[in-house]
Amino acid sequence: METRALLTILSDQQEEFRSKNISDLCTRVEEKQLSLNSRLAQVVIGVRRCGKSTLCEQFLIKHKSECAFVNFDDERLEKMTVEDLNRMMEAIYILYGDVQTLFFDEIQNVESWPLFVNRLLRENKHLFLTGSNAKLLSNELMSHLTGRYNKVELYPFSFAEYCNATKVEIKSLSTKAIAFRKAALHKYLFDGGFPELLNENNKKGYVNGLLDAIIKKDIAKRFKIRHIDVLYRMAGYLADNFAQEFIAQNIAEIFNISNHTAENYYSYLKEAFLLTGIQKFSYKARERVRGEKVYVTDIAFVSERSGSVPLENLGWRLENVVCIELQRRCRPLYKDVFYYREKGWEVDFMVADRGKIEQIIQVCYDLSNPKTKDREIRGLINASIKFRCDNLILITFENQQDIEHGGKTIKVIDASDWLLAED
Repeated sequence: METRALLTILSDQQEEFRSKNISDLCTRVEEKQLSLNSRLAQVVIGVRRCGKSTLCEQFLIKHKSECAFVNFDDERLEKMTVEDLNRMMEAIYILYGDVQTLFFDEIQNVESWPLFVNRLLRENKHLFLTGSNAKLLSNELMSHLTGRYNKVELYPFSFAEYCNATKVEIKSLSTKAIAFRKAALHKYLFDGGFPELLNENNKKGYVNGLLDAIIKKDIAKRFKIRHIDVLYRMAGYLADNFAQEFIAQNIAEIFNISNHTAENYYSYLKEAFLLTGIQKFSYKARERVRGEKVYVTDIAFVSERSGSVPLENLGWRLENVVCIELQRRCRPLYKDVFYYREKGWEVDFMVADRGKIEQIIQVCYDLSNPKTKDREIRGLINASIKFRCDNLILITFENQQDIEHGGKTIKVIDASDWLLAED
């Protein structure tokens, strides 16, 4: 690719970047994980359209950083090779001068990019990178950048960010404000948090296009999958059956594929951030990898996907939202989230710090049924005794008084309050 052609492309992208208006954008909590002065590459990963590029743009603009911007998800750069990267740097120096901060969007589209990034790090450049594929920005980072990166995982809008973006008051304790927050949460349980989807009338068209890009670009192209239709159908099946255990043998029988292929396809869907999995807690590594529970990264993949017949099941939807929020909060702190089940009882989530359980959480949309309430309490109490943890939380749509049972206190928390908590 000639330097002159690259100059034209980068000039177009420069104009687009500099025309960004961030004044109306909500602040993402993940901004706190980024650093402008660090010599580590700042790597933001997550599902497509969750706001990775915008997060970096907001951060760099707020800090008034002079940076060069390259978006590799540009069809004009689709056939770029590693040899073209040197000419691209020439174009960057011609356009930006002796710039020290570089922002590369969707850089995984270029083969051998880790070696290129490593060379720039040796030259003491400040790098901001984004990508939609976890394996590219995980295994290859570890092997080529040898720890010289800071990985930031970004999800679609949290409920707090959703309220911010839709102008819902989150601090007031007035009856009206509380009612509006509950109404917003009910809507969030169906709409999800993709930023662009908030103002999109054709929601199904948007989600289908997004799903198509994830399947074809982030999975099928990279892993050279021939039977893309099977992958599509399996993705839809798992999305429709979220908050359930993944059992490879069952999936293999449904789609007439091998157990090995079912496990591979499931791992690809997670690596592209369409799905996420929660392992069952065990001190034995072999048991942790069995019976993983599947959740969607955003509930829009359930509500707005063509061909789906989404159930209203508000309990599962709330459980999914809590799961993603726990991952958002725990992963930056290097804490793990598990579930646990024994015959006769289970708990939805357990937060562990270096193997020690420090919080046990049940999620129940409605506690009005005595049998449901008894089931949720029994799971919490049994887990508390087994794992010697007294930090017991029951998240529900309608807050009730804390529960005293068997000498233990279960803190009942309104779902909107828990999701909006700053801690």
